[in-house]
Amino acid sequence: MTVTYVIDGNRIGSLDDFWDAVGRAMGEDGYFGRNLDAFADCLRGGYGTPEDGDYLIEWRDHEVSRRRLGYPETVRRLEQRLAHAHPTNRPRIAAELADARAGKGPTVYDWLVRIIEDEHPGGLRLA
Repeated sequence: MTVTYVIDGNRIGSLDDFWDAVGRAMGEDGYFGRNLDAFADCLRGGYGTPEDGDYLIEWRDHEVSRRRLGYPETVRRLEQRLAHAHPTNRPRIAAELADARAGKGPTVYDWLVRIIEDEHPGGLRLA
């Protein structure tokens, strides 16, 4: 039987809000980690999601989330990442930041959708 995890896009105004929503919907006791790598791990099964991969993520009002997780949130996150990055990673992150400031390249929303599609192909319903 397929398990459906529902994420309410109206409650997501930032990446932190997304972590809260996913933690409530999918995490063990509301927690699964609050970073992109932990999210990818969760999607592979066994840590909040079924081991057999029989689940669906339904992201309701995803267009609201798409707007709120757009370039301003992306710039904010990349600025944080750049401030703590290893020196060898700074040029790449700085380039991503410059693109985001110019309204180009993937947004936080795009990062999340890509992770879901990569780790659980066919397991995302945008509603």
